[in-house]
Amino acid sequence: MNPRTTARLVAALALSATLVSACATDRGGDAGVPVSGAAGAATSAATADTEFGTLASPCGTGDASGATDQGVSDTEIRIGYGDDRGYAQSPGLNKEMSDAVAAMIDWCNEQGGINGRTIVGTDYDAAMTQANTVMQEACRSEFMMVGHGFAMDQTAEQTRVACNMAAVPGFTVSPDAANGPMTYQGVPFPVDYANGAAWFQMAQMHPDLLGDFDLVGSTMPTIITSLAKTRSIAEAAGFTLKDCGVTINYQGEPSYVPFAEKYKQCGVKGLWTSRSPVPNEFNFFKAIDQVGLDPIIFGEATWYGNSAQQFNAGSGILNNLNADMTFQMLENADKVPAVAKYKELVEAKGGKTALLGMQSTSSFLLWATAAKECGSDLTRQCMVDELASIHEWDGGGLHAVTDPGKNMPAECGLMVALEGAEYTQVFPEQSAEFECNDKYLVKTDPSTWGTELGPDRISTKYLGPNVITPQA
Repeated sequence: MNPRTTARLVAALALSATLVSACATDRGGDAGVPVSGAAGAATSAATADTEFGTLASPCGTGDASGATDQGVSDTEIRIGYGDDRGYAQSPGLNKEMSDAVAAMIDWCNEQGGINGRTIVGTDYDAAMTQANTVMQEACRSEFMMVGHGFAMDQTAEQTRVACNMAAVPGFTVSPDAANGPMTYQGVPFPVDYANGAAWFQMAQMHPDLLGDFDLVGSTMPTIITSLAKTRSIAEAAGFTLKDCGVTINYQGEPSYVPFAEKYKQCGVKGLWTSRSPVPNEFNFFKAIDQVGLDPIIFGEATWYGNSAQQFNAGSGILNNLNADMTFQMLENADKVPAVAKYKELVEAKGGKTALLGMQSTSSFLLWATAAKECGSDLTRQCMVDELASIHEWDGGGLHAVTDPGKNMPAECGLMVALEGAEYTQVFPEQSAEFECNDKYLVKTDPSTWGTELGPDRISTKYLGPNVITPQA
């Protein structure tokens, strides 16, 4: 997902990518990260890098103490994280998220943990369909969930709220999770406001195509909700979208040619997809090419990744691909210290670097920043209070500024394009720069939300009297 971004098998099924955890069971939880004690961590703190881009490290030694909440002791803080890497139809799905959190836990513990408490992480594999099982396990032992991303998070949300599992996810997908209670994200993707930079920028790039785009329909409920929201954002940016009547089975079609023919007959010159770069989607665009269509292909940030590069390297079918970003490109590591630091830490552990990994990294840093402020009073109540008070956040320079405390997205963006196997920034022209504008923050129509919100913009679906709320 943008970002998400939420950025999508993970911007509506939110996002995609790869790799593996050596110590995860087929169900999910295995306590996989640091077992070095606080004393050992303190020894190495003197030589540890204590900055992450423009952000002073929230990690370090200290004298915090007390068993203040579930998963917190004098010496340890237990957090859960994870992805959908065990999903059979897309092995390794979003594994870069776990790679990132594991690397960040090590980096933090090398400095002394959080106020001297060592972070112990449990790496969960939701495998797409087991998100609720994962959450049930986390509810028994973890202090919080941090930097995770489960495409079917709607199946786990009731369980999470019922056990007061406060969370700082890397991304959310379902409406109830996106505006869920006790949830804060480095890059928020709420249902009632959207960063519309992508559509406004596309309008500037292709002003002659404002009446020639259509959305690729799907049978997946989360994508259906996402497309309704996308349509309202596109219209706010000046587009009059076509309605070619194409709906594609999320699980795949025997042939995509009839759907491609329908788009051709409809006269489209641009296609927006809320799916991720997965085999079924590649087969669809092969059919688009087969019938002689050559549209501008437009998608969320999940289309910035290795799978699209590898597919396009030999075929060139995605040479018209554009993807919107609120994050810096990995290619900008020489210009952006936070990106360079992210790559350094993850690659040192043999992990994969990708956009979703940066999302998880931002959320981990957000969590750690709040945890540091809580000191010995490390409770979920304190974490909710601290997270709700953070209103300017860019992950040390990883992405455009957001407002996690109010669950508000950025008002900035940039556009990348794919040619062969190479991504380049195409808007704005200045590399590593975002274009920002107040009008990019779009208030969406309540009919597109997919959930009811209270006056605090929190989803009311699973609220109960014991939910933790920010205290003045």
